[in-house]
Amino acid sequence: MKAYYENPLIERYSSKEILHIFSADNKFQNWRKLWVALAEAERELGLNITEEQIAELKANITNIDYELAAKKEKELRHDVMAHVHTYGAQCPKAKGIIHLGATSAYVGDNTDVIVYTEGLLHVRKQLINLINHLSHFANTHKDLPTLGFTHFQPAQLTTIGKRACLWIQDLLMDLADLDHVISNVKLLGVKGTTGTQASFMELFDNDHQKVKRLDDLVAKKMGFKKSYAVSGQTYSRKFDSQVLNVLSGIAQTLTKFATDIRLLQNLKEVEEPFEKNQIGSSAMAYKRNPMRSERICSLARYVIVNSLNPALTASAQWFERTLDDSANKRISIPEGFLATDAILMIAMNISENLVVYPKVILQHINAELPFMVTENIIMEGVKRGGDRQDLHEKIRVLSMEAGHTVKVEGKPNDLIDRILKDPSFNLKAEDVDALLDPILYVGRAPQQVDDFISEEVNPILDANRELLDLNRIDLKV
Repeated sequence: MKAYYENPLIERYSSKEILHIFSADNKFQNWRKLWVALAEAERELGLNITEEQIAELKANITNIDYELAAKKEKELRHDVMAHVHTYGAQCPKAKGIIHLGATSAYVGDNTDVIVYTEGLLHVRKQLINLINHLSHFANTHKDLPTLGFTHFQPAQLTTIGKRACLWIQDLLMDLADLDHVISNVKLLGVKGTTGTQASFMELFDNDHQKVKRLDDLVAKKMGFKKSYAVSGQTYSRKFDSQVLNVLSGIAQTLTKFATDIRLLQNLKEVEEPFEKNQIGSSAMAYKRNPMRSERICSLARYVIVNSLNPALTASAQWFERTLDDSANKRISIPEGFLATDAILMIAMNISENLVVYPKVILQHINAELPFMVTENIIMEGVKRGGDRQDLHEKIRVLSMEAGHTVKVEGKPNDLIDRILKDPSFNLKAEDVDALLDPILYVGRAPQQVDDFISEEVNPILDANRELLDLNRIDLKV
């Protein structure tokens, strides 16, 4: 047992993939890739840098002496310069051209953009797989009637599959927001201390076109279409806010999904998976708590609130650069990604193992359906010679009496029996039974599921087939 604080996101919840993306090793390797890209671009534009120097830098991208870097940082009190010296010690031929013309933000900010983009692509893969899982669930249960709820009060019928489509639709909105951010990502590029590129103008003898070309070359070498046209020392912190807003949107969607599951589990209609040896309560052995859904709600709340961190940081930046962003973003942005990764994994685990109880669902329908079919019963009574207004009044009175029986006496809903006993309706049991099939009252719900899946969901899944490989999600705890 360790004698210091451990981050639960790392120890309990997040995947190894997202932990690698935000690892120190990934960060520092990207620093070195950026130094290589800068040296290559500067050489291509005429600076006195040799292929031998670049080859030496490339050969040592992953060979990082962290012990020496720590020693240098303690000595220099500057993390970037510590790694410049460490890289130089491992690349003696290239030592003099590492970080040429650049400022710390060149590696720091460009790496942040690279890492956040990797994180967004990872989240996108999870989102696509979750949509896939839920679309299978929706299609399987598209024809299964269930009580709809408004204000958590029984309302007209819908189907289990149609309700799942409401969850999917929100996820599609999140995917659209995510794709918008990803498609507009730009690197900081090579901008210098205040964003004017003055140091690079000095290196290239005031050749504007070469300095502009340098920006483009570095972006393309790092796999990006372009860098920001203008910046201060750093890229605009609005980007950080945009990123966490997308994560917050996903958290909002999954909170609604998980809350619905929690309510349905209370009704015993739908349950999240419950493993053979799982314990629901330390005191009440019979309990089957929806702990996965509750965990989603708990972690998602953190993601939603955490999205305020980059929003406040972006609003508080002074002129070309302040440093009140650095400590905050080191914590808020990685943890926002780690928590989002966790809730998506839990949601996938739930969605591929949801348990549905049709008999309980039907029992709940039957308790409410007599009230819902009264308009149809009035129409049948009119066909048999009854007066519409008289029958409406009788239904109103009988419904109140049946409601009293249910709510006050705690007995089953006997409205249908009361109607059959009233000669004004002139109905037999078989006449009413034909009206009590729940599928008659779900409207176009099954067809809406078909249309939604085929027109909205499948085109997205078909375009992302290479991402559909998260078929079994095992959680850490």
